[in-house]
Amino acid sequence: MHGDFNLILTLTGGLVAAFIGGSITQWLRLSPIVGYLAAGILVGPYTPGFVANHALAEQLAEIGVILLMFGVGLQFHVDDLIAVRRVAIPGAVVQSAVATALGAAVAHAAGWDFAAGIVYGIALSVASTVVLIRVLSDHRQLHTPSGHIAVGWLVVEDLITVLVLVLMPALAGQSHTAPALAIVLALAKVAALTIFTIVVGGRTIPWLLTRVSRTQSRELFTLAVLVTALGIAVAAAEVFGVSMALGAFLAGLVVGRSEFSVRAAADALPMRDAFAVLFFVSVGMLLDPRYLLEAPGLIGATLAVVLVGKALGATAEQIDRERARAHD
Repeated sequence: MHGDFNLILTLTGGLVAAFIGGSITQWLRLSPIVGYLAAGILVGPYTPGFVANHALAEQLAEIGVILLMFGVGLQFHVDDLIAVRRVAIPGAVVQSAVATALGAAVAHAAGWDFAAGIVYGIALSVASTVVLIRVLSDHRQLHTPSGHIAVGWLVVEDLITVLVLVLMPALAGQSHTAPALAIVLALAKVAALTIFTIVVGGRTIPWLLTRVSRTQSRELFTLAVLVTALGIAVAAAEVFGVSMALGAFLAGLVVGRSEFSVRAAADALPMRDAFAVLFFVSVGMLLDPRYLLEAPGLIGATLAVVLVGKALGATAEQIDRERARAHD
């Protein structure tokens, strides 16, 4: 009983704080995301007053991320991603490499060891899928050419993250698997997930939705879509070792190719925004405001890497590509 009340208290407190913070930032003509992050700080353990349960908030936030990426997949087609591969793949690789190097340099200047610096740089090199998707949606840029490139970029970065997570134990000597073999296994798992979802799921998911649709039960159809999104997302993480967000995105691509894409988006995902808000609240709960005063130099350098270094890396790659195209 106490656990159930704790869940309700965390959900209610987080959403109330997010509503207030989002309303204020909207009135100030700022992104509501800023208000959601501030709400997380207020209900977090580092500020006085009500403290939400971060573990529960994080679990609820995972649902929001899965539903958000499933919804993005519903609105995209594989052809859209293939069309931007020449921009997304080299751009994401170059930008990630530049951000990793700059982040490692910042960490080295702060006195960290080499391994910690590399991990820090890799963390800075990966963009937040949820943040970028929300920003693109808020500005109605998700279905523009630049929006397609951004989503393709995120997919590539997600794959890079999978490889990094697989390589870390091998490079640290905590795994008996050679780094080259670890990369091959990781790529094989990603390929297996993609084939399984698109080929097998492409046959079974529309068949399932057709059968459920014939029952004329909206609740069953909603459950079928949620089971598809959550089931493939969990399988991606537990069976294939891939992020749940990528699995949910692939599931959305499959459902989006069926005749039920519009109905799935309209009927089965009305709560995705509310759960996605909890993602930002849970992130805000991790921030200790006192650290802003304790390490302003490190924070400033980190912001410079994210806001300036990554942008310069992407710009440099774009210039090189244009030069190569002009030379050809």
